[in-house]
Amino acid sequence: MGKRKSDYRPRLRGSLKKAYDNLVKVENRVMVVGDLHCPFDLEAYFDFIVNEYEKNNCNQIIFIGDVIDSHYSSYHEVSNEADGAGRELDYAIERLKRWYKRFPDAYVTLGNHDRIILRKAMSGGVAKRWIRDFNEVLETPNWKYVTDVWIDGVRYVHGDKSGKPRMAARRDMVSTVSGHFHTDMYCEWYFGKTRAIFSLAVGCGIDSSSYAMGYMQGGKKEAIGCGIVLGGEVAFNVRMPL
Repeated sequence: MGKRKSDYRPRLRGSLKKAYDNLVKVENRVMVVGDLHCPFDLEAYFDFIVNEYEKNNCNQIIFIGDVIDSHYSSYHEVSNEADGAGRELDYAIERLKRWYKRFPDAYVTLGNHDRIILRKAMSGGVAKRWIRDFNEVLETPNWKYVTDVWIDGVRYVHGDKSGKPRMAARRDMVSTVSGHFHTDMYCEWYFGKTRAIFSLAVGCGIDSSSYAMGYMQGGKKEAIGCGIVLGGEVAFNVRMPL
């Protein structure tokens, strides 16, 4: 029995085949999500990340830190319009649910806002054994909360301790990806005699009109976007259309 016309598939050639081969080759294709500061994340940011993750055929995802804001416990002045500790945490957990449902297996590099409660517990003399895990509190049991992540020789870290990625990359001579600095989004390369390294600032996904971001209002515009690293060798930013 002969093949039906619908059974035949056209063969890719030339640049189309190269593009297809590049898209499906086995490698780490890492999506890096900027600071969220839930519940003060930008509403459209989630759909933007999902679209870019799928469009770039990513297979790993890293939240670069500050997934929650903890404004109620900030070391800065707290807004008079702020919700109480319990209510803000409830809202943050609710906002994280869609992220966890879509990306149940992810790394989170802990940011300074994520660690606020731990820092205050330490200041109050509370032993660490009294503190619950992030997974339990934020209802994200499979997420891996870590200080940093290394994939293909690239370091992923929040940035509040390591400094801006362009500085950290050149100082430590390792390709570095970070967030923390809401107004930064860039990719820079540095070349030596035997190797090249890059720095990638991924931007953020915050809603700067929220009361928790009052300290930013009237200042530099936040950079809304993400970062993508392919095989540890290709790195680029994607900005979210505003």
